[in-house]
Amino acid sequence: MRDGWPVKIEPQPLRVLCILLERRGEIVSRDQLRARLWGDTTFVEYDQGLNYCVRQIRLALRDRASEPRYIEAVPRQGYRFIASVAELGSDSQQCLNCETGDAEPALSSGQPNRLSDLGNRTAPASSVPNTARPTPWRPLIAIAAVIAALGVGLAVYSRSVNLKDPAAPKSLAVLPLKNLSGDPSQDYLAEGMTEELIGRLAGIHDLRVISRTSVMRFKDTKLSILEIARMLRVDALVEGSVIREGSRIRVHAQLIRGATDEHFWSETYDREVTDVLSLESDVAQSVAQKVEVTVSGQEHSRLAITRSVSPEVYERYLKGKLEIQNSRADLDRSRAFFEDAIRQDPTFAPAYIGLANTYRSLGTIFMGANPAEMRSKVLSAATKGLELDPNLAEAHALIAEVYQQRWRWKNAEAEYKQALALKPNDPAARLGFAGWLLCQARTDEALAWARSARELDPFGTAGLSIAWILFNARRYDDAIREVQSVLAIHPDSAAARWYMGFALIGKQQPEVAVPELAKTVALTDRSPGSLELLATAYGYEGHRKEALRLIEELKLRRKESYVPAGAFINPYLAVRDYNAALSAFQSAYEEQSNILQFVKVQPFFDPVRGDPRFKDLVRRVGLSANPQIGSP
Repeated sequence: MRDGWPVKIEPQPLRVLCILLERRGEIVSRDQLRARLWGDTTFVEYDQGLNYCVRQIRLALRDRASEPRYIEAVPRQGYRFIASVAELGSDSQQCLNCETGDAEPALSSGQPNRLSDLGNRTAPASSVPNTARPTPWRPLIAIAAVIAALGVGLAVYSRSVNLKDPAAPKSLAVLPLKNLSGDPSQDYLAEGMTEELIGRLAGIHDLRVISRTSVMRFKDTKLSILEIARMLRVDALVEGSVIREGSRIRVHAQLIRGATDEHFWSETYDREVTDVLSLESDVAQSVAQKVEVTVSGQEHSRLAITRSVSPEVYERYLKGKLEIQNSRADLDRSRAFFEDAIRQDPTFAPAYIGLANTYRSLGTIFMGANPAEMRSKVLSAATKGLELDPNLAEAHALIAEVYQQRWRWKNAEAEYKQALALKPNDPAARLGFAGWLLCQARTDEALAWARSARELDPFGTAGLSIAWILFNARRYDDAIREVQSVLAIHPDSAAARWYMGFALIGKQQPEVAVPELAKTVALTDRSPGSLELLATAYGYEGHRKEALRLIEELKLRRKESYVPAGAFINPYLAVRDYNAALSAFQSAYEEQSNILQFVKVQPFFDPVRGDPRFKDLVRRVGLSANPQIGSP
């Protein structure tokens, strides 16, 4: 216990702590630990596993490898427990099996559990009376005392650490905070707080912050800090935990240097659940201060902004954000959470941004809702969010995308730049602006922005945006490589196979594209976008009959439900029915179809670029004549 709060630790790290306590003051070799933990017949990556265990013990004890107070690493030998230990009486023991991890250590209600109570009970290991029961119970009693006393002097220590560091980190990742509440239903709170902390830190210009999409891949990882830092290419990592008990919430966070695994700052924050957003602000400000970035007054004020929100509203909001969004049913569930949060608290701005994002996703060609209707809803929700909080960068990015889809190019550019000014580390805003640049045929600039987004989200799907830019620049081999890199991480991504289809058709390999696009059709339940591109591949492959069959299927569906007019353009071009394609272009113009954003650069449109009707279309969309980007 620490200040009345339980300190929890995973079973395997607890076993390591037991072994070190049994031989406190002595060096326990790595081989001895391996033998006790895994034996000779178990084949595991025990070096990596042991490193993970020691790191978790230090996290629980708030110990630092560079200045150890509990666990000392002896180079090329092993580890030694160096702190003084007091053993409580045997009448206060509670069952714990150190070899199996069947239970957790805890103090009985009759034992002190505050730091001030235990401060006078610690004694040197050599003076501990030998009156306790034989093993395995003796080390277990010691564990209770150590966990109870591990915070002695913590407040003084946290204030006295010299935080002036000439090599201040300029990039960091916030690893998923651990839910130590003992209740899996509270996972959403730890994940939501991780995302909120990332979002607040992402507003700092002089700090590169990795996005949530990439860091969530390291949830419950056994990789070392050094390995994670190397994979994400960051100088430092934030690691921590969340405990909720009743109406109270405690967050422990620490900053770790990526190159050395050195813990150079840690702090604990206690709040009522109703003050959770204030807690997030405190953590974000502290991390920013400790990495010693140059924070402008405006950025500091944004870090300090707090909102009052009830636990129920915040819970609905977080569950809406964390709902899987692979299907329309997923999006409907997510939308319901946001709408419920807004009903309970119409002044909570982030819920409107979450709602706007669900409408945005519903309006894509994969989900099938009418984009014109969805754009109006996106704009309404995002605007309401901005009225409540003018600093919401995500709202500006959403509004920019709607303007771009409506061909209001100057307005879109201004909104993207406002979003990036408020939150320079937002990958979505960077990718959105890259798309805007692509529409203007400024492909080199678009690539630079998209690649900078991938640096912030290396394990996300930014590679698909890069591939799309490369495809429109006629760099088909490069586009294929980008999609392959995304598929290596997201093998079930329907969008990745869809983009692969574009690149393969562009490379004049439609016969290779067909099986890829057939998988997309299956994964998306025959969405209009998937059928459109499969028909296009068949047309370029010379299978005109198959292409026309899919075109007919889209026509029949259009009579019963929404199918975008733009879905007919590429198939008609593939079967060389240019008059029908130009007619589809006109219908798409009337609908403000998403595909017309790229009318200036899309390679498949090249056969009709010389037609006066097409040139007039480009003018009406608000773009100048198309420059020669590359050979068709």
